[in-house]
Amino acid sequence: METNIAFWQESVTFPLLTTLVLIPMAAMAAILILRSTSIAVTLGFAATLLDLFLSFYMLSLFDPEKAGIQFAEQERFFGFTYYSVGVDGLSVLFIPLTTILVTLVLVYKATTRRTFDWKFLACLLGYEAILIGAFTALNIAQFWLWTFLELVPVILLTIHSGTGHKKLWVIAHLLKYWGWALLMTLTGFLLLGFGLQDSGHPVSFDWLTLKHNKAFLQNGTLIFILLFFGFAVRIPLFPFHGWLPILAEQSAVASVIALVVGLKLGIYGTARFILPVVTEAAEQWAGFVVSLGLITIFYGALLALMQINVRRLLAFSVISHAGMLVIGLFCFNEHGLNGSIFLSLAWGLASAGMLFSVGLVYERTRTVFTPRLGGLFDTNIGIALLFFIAALSTMVMPGTPGFDAAHLLIEGTIEEYGWLLAIAILVGNVLAAAFLLLAFQRIFMTTPRRAFQPQKPRQYRVRMEPAIIITVCSLLIGTGFNTAPWLNYIERDPTGMSAYYHKPKNGPHKPAAAPDARHD
Repeated sequence: METNIAFWQESVTFPLLTTLVLIPMAAMAAILILRSTSIAVTLGFAATLLDLFLSFYMLSLFDPEKAGIQFAEQERFFGFTYYSVGVDGLSVLFIPLTTILVTLVLVYKATTRRTFDWKFLACLLGYEAILIGAFTALNIAQFWLWTFLELVPVILLTIHSGTGHKKLWVIAHLLKYWGWALLMTLTGFLLLGFGLQDSGHPVSFDWLTLKHNKAFLQNGTLIFILLFFGFAVRIPLFPFHGWLPILAEQSAVASVIALVVGLKLGIYGTARFILPVVTEAAEQWAGFVVSLGLITIFYGALLALMQINVRRLLAFSVISHAGMLVIGLFCFNEHGLNGSIFLSLAWGLASAGMLFSVGLVYERTRTVFTPRLGGLFDTNIGIALLFFIAALSTMVMPGTPGFDAAHLLIEGTIEEYGWLLAIAILVGNVLAAAFLLLAFQRIFMTTPRRAFQPQKPRQYRVRMEPAIIITVCSLLIGTGFNTAPWLNYIERDPTGMSAYYHKPKNGPHKPAAAPDARHD
């Protein structure tokens, strides 16, 4: 299938996607040189707000009726690799999500004033640039490099602003899991890049070239195994999830919120670089992947019900939901794909809302253990409403952005796998409702079983809290009652993103690909 490419000159007067990456990188470099917290705060807010504006400017120019890649930029280096960036319906909404959450993290840190210095700001701006670079990369080597660089700000944020006492232990676990994941994805991408040589094609790391010539790729099954298990660590799926609860428990809420977006790279990488390129191998392994996703749903939900640490509870909540997202991707139909991508976006925003709420509770109580919490609703109504609305969004209740997305995902599951699996997913979602409502009750409604002494930081500024609460709640409620404009970015692409993922078999709802669907 031919993929149309619209270069940036057709829509804007400057390379918009590269600019989105360069702005936070330039601000980070200036902060590292000047090393002044007061200047860093000004530069940090200026860069994030400018990127926020440009991300919505990009969204306003993006044409969902237009096929293929938009705002593309391509430059050849060394004769065989490209600097290649672009966005389509699969990636365009992840960029505004990134800029929104990074801006809110800065507001949150300005609220708490703890570890709010030039080092933290430089790490956060670097992380923003890395995430935008990864979501726009259309070169597999370029994408891998961004995911490798992501380790740097994550480690530095954990060391610099973590609240636990086992930071080095956390980093060791993170390096163990992410190190193996990066090694597997690097090997898989190298096999992809050199996989066309035997058929007479030159070495290429360009996603479009690999997708159009996937019929000539060698070692498709090995490539799938390496890439899928590498991304499974980042999604994260059971049993590759062990790093996330540890990081969530020991790390500061600001770095965990940043990771909420970073986690989406696993889902995005699977949809972008696995399913369109090694489709036959993905079909062969679909049963195994769906089984793993189903286990992950119930494993994460049951473990969440057992937690007394709210951060660990939310980490297992993310793990449980990851299973549902993966099942949607491996439905190999438009409903499942669209539902999974939009649900990933909705849950990213909702998870961030709950983490903000828990972080603000921690600033008041200096604890995240539910036996020491309770009775906070009357004195912290705004924080309680933020947690409650975010929890409802995570439970895909009507009126939240996750409702329509989950409906699409369930339709795709029924179409591909039947009612039994769809019912199992819905049961898992009921368990999600149980542990989130139970957490809300324990934190805000019940009487605490153990006394605690509030220890507010001296520079704690409550007046900044409404900005976070109103922004997140407005986004969740606003998109929840009007999901159509946002779903249009994913659904209305005339190429139909699911066309990239057609199973190579005949069936009542999956016609065989035309002979000229692949290009040399």
